[in-house]
Amino acid sequence: MRLLKKTLLISAILMVILLAAGCFVVRNISRKALPDYHGQFILRGLSGEVTVLRDAHAVPAIFADNEDDLYRAAGYVMAQDRLWQMDLLRRATTGRLSEIFGEDLIDTDHLLRSLRIPEKSAMILGRTDQSIINALTAFADGVNQFIEQNSDRLPPEFRILRYRPEKWEPQHSVNLTGYMAWDLNMGWSSEVILHKLRQKLDENKFLELVPDPHLQEKSIYPDYMVTKAELRSVLLEQSARLQNMGLTVFSGSNNWAVSSDKSTTGRPILANDMHLGFMAPGIWYQMHHIIEGELNVTGVVLPGQPFIIAGHNERIAWGMTNVMLDDIDFYLETVSPDNPHRYRFMGEWKEMEVRTEIIKTGKNSSVEREILFTHRGPVISGFKELEEEVISMRWIGNEFSNELRGVYLLNRAGNWDDFREAASNFISVSQNINYADVDGNIGLQTAAGVPVRKGEGLFVVSGEDDTYDWQGLVPFDELPYSYNPPAGFVISANNRTVPEDYPYYISRWFDQPYRYERIREMLMEKERFSPADFKRMLADKKSLLAEGMLTDLVGELQNINQPTRNESQAIEMLSEWDMVYRPESPEPLIFEKFYNRFFENILLEDMGEELYQEFIANKILVRHIVDFTWNNRESAWLSTGDSSPAPRSFGNIVRKSFCESIEWLEHNHGPNPGHWAWGDVHRMTLEHPMGSVRLLDWLFKFNRGPYSPGGSFHTVCPYSYNYTNPFSINHGASQRHIYSTADWDESLSVIPTGTSGIPASDYYCDQTELYVNDNYSPDFFSTGEVKKAARYRMSLIPPDFSGREE
Repeated sequence: MRLLKKTLLISAILMVILLAAGCFVVRNISRKALPDYHGQFILRGLSGEVTVLRDAHAVPAIFADNEDDLYRAAGYVMAQDRLWQMDLLRRATTGRLSEIFGEDLIDTDHLLRSLRIPEKSAMILGRTDQSIINALTAFADGVNQFIEQNSDRLPPEFRILRYRPEKWEPQHSVNLTGYMAWDLNMGWSSEVILHKLRQKLDENKFLELVPDPHLQEKSIYPDYMVTKAELRSVLLEQSARLQNMGLTVFSGSNNWAVSSDKSTTGRPILANDMHLGFMAPGIWYQMHHIIEGELNVTGVVLPGQPFIIAGHNERIAWGMTNVMLDDIDFYLETVSPDNPHRYRFMGEWKEMEVRTEIIKTGKNSSVEREILFTHRGPVISGFKELEEEVISMRWIGNEFSNELRGVYLLNRAGNWDDFREAASNFISVSQNINYADVDGNIGLQTAAGVPVRKGEGLFVVSGEDDTYDWQGLVPFDELPYSYNPPAGFVISANNRTVPEDYPYYISRWFDQPYRYERIREMLMEKERFSPADFKRMLADKKSLLAEGMLTDLVGELQNINQPTRNESQAIEMLSEWDMVYRPESPEPLIFEKFYNRFFENILLEDMGEELYQEFIANKILVRHIVDFTWNNRESAWLSTGDSSPAPRSFGNIVRKSFCESIEWLEHNHGPNPGHWAWGDVHRMTLEHPMGSVRLLDWLFKFNRGPYSPGGSFHTVCPYSYNYTNPFSINHGASQRHIYSTADWDESLSVIPTGTSGIPASDYYCDQTELYVNDNYSPDFFSTGEVKKAARYRMSLIPPDFSGREE
């Protein structure tokens, strides 16, 4: 017994020692990279001292004497907080994710390399302004000096994955523009699935799947203006992986502004919330740049580049939403039977460009992949599992554009003309950019490279000649805009851009107009609006989608033969519902489950499981077909097929979908509808790219949540989910900004996460509670208020610095 006790005691002591050692190692890895926000650091290349003040959320305000010092400091400061995220985005733009994550991402890297993003970046650097090259060079130098000074204090992801960051180059910052352009494209996930479905479905059903923008009565520019007097007459899997890693950028968004006459402040107010995937760290980094007497601009930047993408300076404010441009076309190529690398064009055989890419999957392993290019772009049929066809792609991202120059100029714009000059640089990244200035003006400008093409480029077309090749881009002066409209406000929310009389095709991939119409409805409720009113609007969770469907839904449900007790109670609940998506309410859960079951009952039987899953991964197509069938009771999708054993009609499908939904809710949430709650299933977890490994998440607390904030994809305050994984929140407002041009210090902002990308930091997700509860932090702008709000002061000095007189 004594020996047993001694053995157990020794074992226990060893376990405690091992546990303590393990805790020490984890803590060391977790916390070693935490930066010193109070320190003084030497930064070579500076001409004088740079001061960095950080507020209660560690948001940096950088005070410098010139641009070179400012952007060198910006690189250093950003690397303090987001170095691993910057490296992850860099790897995505160059197709080098497999090097750190392994073989599962070979196909993703293969696709990303076919986009030729670095080639586009080299083209931009060869043709852009020297001032921008200087800024990018200084920024890169600041990043690299941080890496050099902190080689033994890198973020935990580098330690866990056992690699070190490479030198940052100006091209890496430019690459982010190409990645943003790819993330914004609308045709990739739409046009090829429609091509597949066309081969399976009858023509009537197929054509009803194609969104028709004419069904949207309201457009962003109902009274659009142009400058000229007259106008000229299986990527789904790879995309999901990129989204899971936090590598998605823009998608949907809201922005609006009210004029001086509609503002309680006597000057315009502007709001913007750009929608993208939720993740930790978040995609935006808040930053304030000050060169006294020369530059004062604040807002959000993309980790890896130095300029404010959406924000305000001393004169103007701006925000962005996705145009939803159809910026990709696909071509069915005729390939020589004798040589798979030759294709027929204009009656002749042309040689494809053949590239062999070596994709590393670790330090000592790699694979080779071939990429083919026609004169239009990459051959993508292999990525889309179209083995019997050779399809090439023309994409706006390969056209010359200079969005970085556009953002650089926006940071410095002082009026509407300056703003439009800056916006004219947006070609590959298509945005509706709203505007407000201190002189009382408001506006909205489409900034996009709209292809001039024959037809609408909706489907895969013949590539044998140049009939469907692009004939150029719509000139900027012929893109729609609105400036000081009589209504006193401008709005965009990813809905239809222009009315039918606009002579160019922009897209069919617009979002449904529910957010736009709700914003417009709220802007018509009062004569004047305050920043507090804008807070209420950005928090609005009333659904016009539910409002538009509810009367017909309840009417059809009255015809259920002998409804169960819970079915009757659910019908009564829906009939009395105010259409607000509160997390504690049962009605949103009942309605959303019905909505999903409704489109499943319409589509699944005819499409088959595989095509159905691919189709519902495209939210725009799903939302369109629900709207179309709900408002067209004679739809081919609602008719009885020849092989259907039971009659099929709108009413039958509605009742069947509802009863199946109630049965599912009873099984999963209990027998009492009063206890069902939308927030029980509609939850948001901020997931880190490495948080899917449970042990790592437990040790390092990569993920945060879950939270139950309410709302849905069709509310102004958006909390969206994928139809392939209902109802888990994965998408929504990536930032919320309210800018008061009457007094910039009255502006408000919030992001879903925090400044830091280091999970052990107090500022990793310190804004999340504010965000999910629809609250904000003051976004101070004047030097006096910034200094009063400062919690930290850091000094960056040149090596020979001897101090400055105060």
